[in-house]
Amino acid sequence: MNQDIRHIITSALLLALFGIAGAGIVAFVFANTEERIEANIRAQLLRSLNEIMPAERYDNEIINDTLEVWEAELTPGAATTIYRARKNGQPVAAIFTITATGGYSGNIRLLVGINRDGSLAGVRVVEHHETPGLGDAIEAQRSDWILGFEGKSLENPLPENWKVKRDGGDFDQFTGATITPRAAVKGVKNTLLYFSQNTDTVFEILNPEGDVDHE
Repeated sequence: MNQDIRHIITSALLLALFGIAGAGIVAFVFANTEERIEANIRAQLLRSLNEIMPAERYDNEIINDTLEVWEAELTPGAATTIYRARKNGQPVAAIFTITATGGYSGNIRLLVGINRDGSLAGVRVVEHHETPGLGDAIEAQRSDWILGFEGKSLENPLPENWKVKRDGGDFDQFTGATITPRAAVKGVKNTLLYFSQNTDTVFEILNPEGDVDHE
């Protein structure tokens, strides 16, 4: 084998080794980065849930105690994830991830927390595309409007009054913006209605045999 051929083979082998090593490094970095990303997502989710449901109110792994339901009034065309808070095995609250339709610039994703007695633990915005300076007042960081849901229920106010004041209801609208709060109020009301009609199902768990136990 002459020197030129040996040189070509050696170069090819080195390139192959570098390629394998590079692929391994990329795979290693990706795996570790993916784990960190997932951990950060979980941590952010838990912080959001704890804004509505303080950690001292429950003792279960709320992120892992979930239920998915398909209900168009909650999330059109997709499943709604429900996070269940329990203490000493007893239901405390459920936090729904819903999509309120009819916003000025599209859908509004909300976390809606409902206590076991049917009252609201709180509501927070997860994502929206509303107009800055107007519709973005729905964010807790922009105004205290969203905080006004806490403690409300289908008895306070009554279902027929779950509308903005411009529509004859009890809820304030924003100055210059009615569509955004109208969509949010409707979405929260729909969640309360679903909860009131499906409370046992919301909190159901599987026993070790795989059958359903109702709290």
